[in-house]
Amino acid sequence: MSQLPALRARLRDVPHQPGVYLHKDRLGSIIYVGKASDLRRRLSSYFSPSGRTRADRKTGALIDSIHDFEIHVVRNEQESLLLEGKLIKQYRPRYNVMFRDDKRFLMLKIDLGAHWPKFTTTRLRKPDGAKYFGPYVHSSALRNTVAWINREFGLRSCRPVCPSLKDYKHCHADLIRNCTAPCIGKIDREDYLSRVQQACDLLLGKGKKEKLRQLRDEMQKAALDLQYEKAARLRDIIENFEISVSPVRQFSKGRGIPTTVKPTEDLAELGDWLSLEGAPEIMECFDISNVSSTHIVASMVRFTDGVPDHQNYRRYRIKTVEGQDDFASMAEVVRRRYGRILKENMEAHPEVASESQESVIDSLRRLARESRSPITLPNLVIVDGGKGQLSSALGELQRLGLGDLPIVGLAKQREEIYCPNQKEPILIPHDRGALKLMQRIRDEAHRFANSYNELLLRKRVKESLLDDCPGVSPAKKKVLLKTFGSVARIKKLSADQISELPGFSHASAEKILYWLKSL
Repeated sequence: MSQLPALRARLRDVPHQPGVYLHKDRLGSIIYVGKASDLRRRLSSYFSPSGRTRADRKTGALIDSIHDFEIHVVRNEQESLLLEGKLIKQYRPRYNVMFRDDKRFLMLKIDLGAHWPKFTTTRLRKPDGAKYFGPYVHSSALRNTVAWINREFGLRSCRPVCPSLKDYKHCHADLIRNCTAPCIGKIDREDYLSRVQQACDLLLGKGKKEKLRQLRDEMQKAALDLQYEKAARLRDIIENFEISVSPVRQFSKGRGIPTTVKPTEDLAELGDWLSLEGAPEIMECFDISNVSSTHIVASMVRFTDGVPDHQNYRRYRIKTVEGQDDFASMAEVVRRRYGRILKENMEAHPEVASESQESVIDSLRRLARESRSPITLPNLVIVDGGKGQLSSALGELQRLGLGDLPIVGLAKQREEIYCPNQKEPILIPHDRGALKLMQRIRDEAHRFANSYNELLLRKRVKESLLDDCPGVSPAKKKVLLKTFGSVARIKKLSADQISELPGFSHASAEKILYWLKSL
């Protein structure tokens, strides 16, 4: 509480502008990130006597912990929300609850290379050559704006990749003048693409003032003509459009944002908390991703000197486990990882196996010091999970003769750290750099595992295109993918190459290629 007078004095320098504020404790760690439409007014509520009196228990504890604050001024509410979410994901402050998951803001996507392009929403930007807009803070305003743009420019919103007369029979968008019906040739591709480009320009803000003036004139005319429902619809269109097209900066990583990451200090502190022989210079963390039983995958990420070592990341498809079993999956991936390290070191140095004076770990450490080890053992192994995952991983290390390798489990509920042969977990305070380092490597393993799962899912979706291809039975699909690997490769083939396969005539091969290239 002694800091409050000094903090109140600093409020005179805080502007009445929108922005993001960061509260820090006495050690300089960020403990809370918030946004405000008026920074001075919002910060004043923390440091005024009445604000402290009205605060609930959690807010009161936060106020008691504040020893400093920092502000970032932005241009509007959308920017403040984007920056707030980014900073919370980066620092994971102990008093924040929102934005700590992997969910991203919505973006708008359109593939201008498609035959009849259409707008779709997505949360993931991919290197697929499509055009992306956003991210957008207000998803409902975005969806309403896209629906209006589709009607305004006569763009299609139907699901088929390449709509045809069959799809037109079940669609009423043309009848109510919401679509130009490219599926039946009511508009040629050149004119349709021109409309798409106009819509893209409008989303970028080109012609925004003129379009808003036109909409407001229509709204006023409708109100004068006592067409109140139409006027209300136009009012909503204007509001959603203004929200969606407002200029918003994308805050790139580290741009104008302070950092509390101190790898060297965090490593030393983590070594002390875990009672290791020294700072864990090399750490490896494992995570299992089993969104569905179709693709169960695992990731292994390596941090060297407290920072990601991307070249030594590894990903695995679980091979021996049926169904969703995190314990068995963790055992398999640990066995494969460290079994390979042992195998490669023993093959490179057969004499190690015959030296009984040293343990396996000591031998591998010595080879690493002498720069003769193909793969260096980590100083610390981390598994994402509690006692069950830790026990499974430890059992495999013991079978490999690596039972003395330092290993811990990091549980998500309270960030407890479980160690072998210890009943009670280690609870590092949430504001300590040691725990934040553990969280960073765990979150990176989680991200890497999920990205691999997404990659396999996209591959499976692409392969399923053959399910709708005329003349391709499940057996023929299996032959095509087994021979050529993917749909993308099949598209690049000639009909002669496909017709060489048993069961494929030249005519059927031409039909398959024509169908795939029309998508």
